[in-house]
Amino acid sequence: MSDRRYRPPRALSLLREHLRDTFWFAPSAGLLCAFALWWGASALDTEIIAYLQREQAYKAISDLIAIANDTKTIVTTVSAAMMTFIGVVFSISLVAVQMASGQLTPRVVRIFVRSRISKLTLTVFLATFLFSLLVLTSYESETDPKQVTSVPLVQSLLTMVLVGLSLLLFIVYVSAMLRLMQVGPVVDHIARESFQMLGRQPAGGQEPAPLPAETAWVAHHGRAGVLRDVNVVRLVRVARRQGVVLRLIPRIGDYVVPGMPVLAVHGEGWPSRRALRYTVSVGVERSFHQDLGFGLRQLSDIALRALSPAVNDPTTAVQCLDRIVQFLAAVVRMPLGVVQYRDRQGEVRLVQDVPGWTDLVDLGLTEVRLYAPGQPQVTRRLVAGIDDLLLLTPEERREPLLRHRTLLAQAVERTVPEAAERAFALEPDRQGIG
Repeated sequence: MSDRRYRPPRALSLLREHLRDTFWFAPSAGLLCAFALWWGASALDTEIIAYLQREQAYKAISDLIAIANDTKTIVTTVSAAMMTFIGVVFSISLVAVQMASGQLTPRVVRIFVRSRISKLTLTVFLATFLFSLLVLTSYESETDPKQVTSVPLVQSLLTMVLVGLSLLLFIVYVSAMLRLMQVGPVVDHIARESFQMLGRQPAGGQEPAPLPAETAWVAHHGRAGVLRDVNVVRLVRVARRQGVVLRLIPRIGDYVVPGMPVLAVHGEGWPSRRALRYTVSVGVERSFHQDLGFGLRQLSDIALRALSPAVNDPTTAVQCLDRIVQFLAAVVRMPLGVVQYRDRQGEVRLVQDVPGWTDLVDLGLTEVRLYAPGQPQVTRRLVAGIDDLLLLTPEERREPLLRHRTLLAQAVERTVPEAAERAFALEPDRQGIG
């Protein structure tokens, strides 16, 4: 394990990741911004009319009233049609997401939920609808330039801008939905998120320093769920104040239930339940934020569905194997295993177990290997991927790869009766078959 000092992540990184997994925050913030924008534009319109009245520019005020009345029809049409437009667009989108989850894996729904363009599009659509309604309340029946108090000219122009932005986002959004229905962009998106998580992963791999004797453990309180992430900054701070070392017992991605031990305390201190609140986050599904193996899990799921008799799509399985091999090649020399987080004085305060090299190889290759015999396109790509990894792997990490290669050859021998077919199925080919 690395001896580097613990460098805390950005203060709001955990909150940002949790908000990205929701679909309500961005639209809600957008509605508030739309109201603030309308309030500012309304004040500006009022100030413009007041200035023109002080200057006795009544002809200019009459011209502005005429322009605003001309745009009122457009604003009325926008406010009436926007909600219908939103309903149609997102109904079609949900159908597309359902088709993608059925063809690939249900976990692709999280791509839609976390998609910035999906949230931005819904936010702008709802903001346009609310803003147009508020603009309609600004129109006055008074037409006398000397008596009118506000003419919604700036508000009307902003409505046109929001409509134009909505149309532009609609084009981008449809393009994004079409990409979500394609295998290549989906598996590539999963691979990118996996590498982003890998870039945040602290180094591990060496034997941990001797820890004080374990004196107690902290049980999980709250609802049952998948352990999604832990607040490393807070746990390190609590452990430093109490003079203890905390050890995370389950791995990220494990399912925890109330009463299950989640933290072991090493040392004489005892952190209070209040101090440990909001340090462990559980949910109904795993997340990329701190889960090193979640990307391989999704790629393996997509490959297994593609290899099922109902789908029978070995090309998709080969595309998943491309990314699995890419990920394993990136971690082939990376120190893995136990991670120790240190405080600013260099003292170990938190110990966490993360998947090692053998764990990642088994996660990425085992299930695909079990379903690959009988699909020469997949077996050839699997053999090529293992051979490529063997060229990169140091001697101490070759055993799991050699094991999977041997087991694949035995499975093909049991499944394929003809010797020539067996030789063909085990010939390395990075494209599967051409």
